[in-house]
Amino acid sequence: MDAIRVIDQAKNKFQQIVDHFVEEIKVIRTGRANASMLDNILVEVYGTKMPIIQTATVNVLDAQMLQVNPFDPNNIDSISSAIRSNQALSLNPSDDGHVIRVAIPPLNEERRKEIAKQINQKTEEALIKMRAVRHDSLNELNKLKKDKLIGEDENKRLTKLIDEQLNSFKGEVELLAKNKEKDIMSI
Repeated sequence: MDAIRVIDQAKNKFQQIVDHFVEEIKVIRTGRANASMLDNILVEVYGTKMPIIQTATVNVLDAQMLQVNPFDPNNIDSISSAIRSNQALSLNPSDDGHVIRVAIPPLNEERRKEIAKQINQKTEEALIKMRAVRHDSLNELNKLKKDKLIGEDENKRLTKLIDEQLNSFKGEVELLAKNKEKDIMSI
C-alpha cells in the first residue's frame, strides 16, 4: 500500500463516520415533527421486519404532527404497534383505519437533558471511531517507513496531514452535535 492510498482511505473513513453520525442524530427527536424521526423503526409485515419507509409514507402535517399512510391498510396495526413500542421516541400513534397520526408532544426539561446526553454519547462514539482510523493510518505509515518506502520527513508530513484531516472532520461532528443540542434545548 502506498502513502497516498493510506491518506485517501483515512479521509474516506472519516467521511463515512461523519455521514453515519448525521444519520444517527437525524432520528433523534427534537420536539418538532420530522419525517426522518421514524426511519429506524422496523415493522413486522408479511412475516419479516422491514423499515417503516418500505411499508408506508411518512408526511409532516405541522410542527407537532406526523401522518403515516400505509401502502397496505392491513398493516396499519403492525405499524402503529412498532411506533408505540419504540422506547427511544416515546410516541403514541392513533389510527382511523386508513392513516396513522403521530402527535409529537413537546419535550420537558428532563427529557431535553436526556436527549442532549444521547447526542453527547453519539458524538463521543464518532470521535473514538475517528481516533481509531487515525491510529490505523499512522500504523500503516510507520510500516511504510519501516519498509523504507517513505522517508522520515515524508512520514512526518503525512502524519500531520492525517491529523489535519482528523481535526477538520472532528470539528464538523462537534458543530453538528452543537447545532442539534441547541435545537433540542430551545423551546
